[in-house]
Formats: sequence, C-alpha cells, structure tokens
Amino acid sequence: MRLAFGALLLISLNIAGAEPPLRFVVPDSWAMPMTQLERGHPTQGILHDVMVSLATQVGMPAEFHVLPRARVQHAMEHGEVDIRCYAAQSWLPNQSGDYIWSIPLWFQRDMLISRSDPLTSLTPADLSQQPIGTVLGYSYPTLQPLFDASRLHREDARNQEQVLEKLLAGRYRYAVSNQWTLDWFNQRLLPGRQLQGVAVLQEQSVGCYVRNDPKVPVQRILRTLVRMKMSGEIDDIIRLYIGSEPSTP
Repeated sequence: MRLAFGALLLISLNIAGAEPPLRFVVPDSWAMPMTQLERGHPTQGILHDVMVSLATQVGMPAEFHVLPRARVQHAMEHGEVDIRCYAAQSWLPNQSGDYIWSIPLWFQRDMLISRSDPLTSLTPADLSQQPIGTVLGYSYPTLQPLFDASRLHREDARNQEQVLEKLLAGRYRYAVSNQWTLDWFNQRLLPGRQLQGVAVLQEQSVGCYVRNDPKVPVQRILRTLVRMKMSGEIDDIIRLYIGSEPSTP
C-alpha cells in the first residue's frame, strides 16, 4: 500500500520542473487514517494518498503545508496554499475570498464515544456535568449549547488520536470522534478494550475547495476530483485503511 502511493509521489516529484507545485494545506490536527504526520510531513493516510494522486493526475507536484488548524483559512486567504481538502462549507460560515468547491467526496460521521456500551440509549443532554474529550479548534454544534451552559466542559487535545488515547486511559468518560478515526484506533485493540460509539452527533458530506486564481488550474483540479470519485478510486483508498465500505448518508 505504502509502496504504491510512494510511487505516485515519485511521479509527482519528477514533473516538478514542468509545473509549479499544487500546494495543499494540511491541518496538524489530522491523525490516521486521514494522514500520518512524521517530523511535520504527511507520509500516508486516506487524505495524503488522495492528494498525491490528485496532483499526479493534474500533472503537478504535490506540496504539503502543515499548519495549526487556526492558521489554515488565513493561509488560503493570503494565497500561501491553493487547496484544502476534507472541509464543509458549514464549517466556514464567515469564509472570505474567492473559492470554488468540489463535489462531496467523503462522508463524516461524528460520534460520542465511551469505553463501554451504555446500558440504555444515551444523548449528550443526558450527561451529567463533566469534561468531554475534544480536538483543539474543532467546533461541535450539537454540543455547543451544553458547553455554553457549563453542563459539559471541553478537554482539548492536539489531534483526534490523542483524544482517544486519553479516553482509553480514563482521563474522561466520554469523547467525540469521527467514525474513521474510531475504526482505525480500534483495530489495534482487543475486542474487550475497544471504544464504543454511544450516539451520532452529526453527519455531513465534505469535499475540497480551491482558490479561484488564474495561476491555479481550478477546473482541471475539480474535473479530476469528479473522475476520482466516480471511478471509485477515492472509496478504494478508504478501504485500504479501514478495511470496510466507506460510510454513506
């Protein structure tokens, strides 16, 4: 798996002299199976592999800019990067700048997670006052009213994997995770130790958006993403990492 996409990366680098790089922004809060960051550089993962394949098919070398989540939109607005993937327009209600969005490419399901199955069905409103494991800079619309009322308290970690590690260690009783990261994290745990989904908090489609700049081949990028989605390539990459059918609405 890593060899195949490593070959794609080499192809992408070999065309560096012909085209300027396609600059992807990578939030440092991403974790596997989205992206593995090693020494500040993405090396594998669903989104890494999609971005490398996209750049190769567009005919440009991939260039990754790993940034704190709070700086991601600033980098887009100031032309430091060209494309951001795995985002939803609802996450950016005050987005400024000229961008064009792709078709929906992935489906994200956010879950309330615990270390064991509850005895009865549970909603966030049923929880007593306590901390909840969250990712720094992420918004949680379903939980925000409970945060505002001090019913629940955020305990932020730098990325999603750290949130689940702290839950497994007993730092808190509940946390929030997307379904992909939960499935990836549970793969290395014995069945009796695996973390459990308690409730679905939010479901939405996500995609990529590109700066509408004459220097960026926007339509070529968007057409390539459509082709990758319709051909099944993106879903095949998901299966390589989580070993199951991608979630759908």
